[in-house]
Amino acid sequence: MRFGLKILAKVVLAFVAVAALGWLVMTLWNWVVPALFIGARVIDFPHALGLMVLSRILFGGFRGHGGGWRGRRQWRRWEQMTPEEREQFKSRRCGVRKPREADSV
Repeated sequence: MRFGLKILAKVVLAFVAVAALGWLVMTLWNWVVPALFIGARVIDFPHALGLMVLSRILFGGFRGHGGGWRGRRQWRRWEQMTPEEREQFKSRRCGVRKPREADSV
């Protein structure tokens, strides 16, 4: 019974979050876009939800950013690296290059 209540609470929370985000998209669109572009129309709530889904598909995907399977896989790889490998990875990633011995002479 308790598990079912948790699932129901998560479903209700998801619906509330989607509704709040849809309302926010609608409000921001109606405030900004018609003022910026001549001929732009005011949108209603279902169009705001559609716009939110479309932008998520085009720009974000549905896997999230920095988390999920990709983040865990990268963390496991990071944990398996030696300290020297971590330093090499950081220097390549950040664009920082250690001077070679021939450069310092």
